[in-house]
Amino acid sequence: MLSPTIQKALNEQIHAEFFSSYLYLAVAAWFNDQHLDGFAAWFEAQAKEELEHGIKLFHHIMDRGGTVVLEAVDKPKAGWENPSEAVKAVLEHERYITGRINALADLATKENDHATAVFLHWYISEQVEEEATADRLFNQTAMVEGSPNGLLMLDRELAGRGGSEGGEA
Repeated sequence: MLSPTIQKALNEQIHAEFFSSYLYLAVAAWFNDQHLDGFAAWFEAQAKEELEHGIKLFHHIMDRGGTVVLEAVDKPKAGWENPSEAVKAVLEHERYITGRINALADLATKENDHATAVFLHWYISEQVEEEATADRLFNQTAMVEGSPNGLLMLDRELAGRGGSEGGEA
């Protein structure tokens, strides 16, 4: 059985993961508007992955006899000045999510909720990958800023990775 404190924190993380999905969809839509279909497809695949992260939490709460409480998902920003600014927003968000996951792990340990602590190990590892991927993509996008040819090459590379490899850039 989940403690009320853990249950509340996990529900808040579901909300954060669903917002992550919304943010990635907003970035995908923006890249689509910029006619960068590879970026758009890659971010759409990422949005699906973030939704899955929320669903895993959803099931963990239910499996532990808790109650899922879904909140309204906030509206993400809809536009950016350039591609690297859009990717930087995602990188900063992933760093924020890492902090949330680490705080959840600390809380689970403090509450002696070993099942949740073990469950969160996957998220901790996932966040290392998510941050590294976002950082790499941000740096690559910043490198080609101002170079339409470079941006198109990166867009084509991302199109090849679209949904099949999820978080890799």
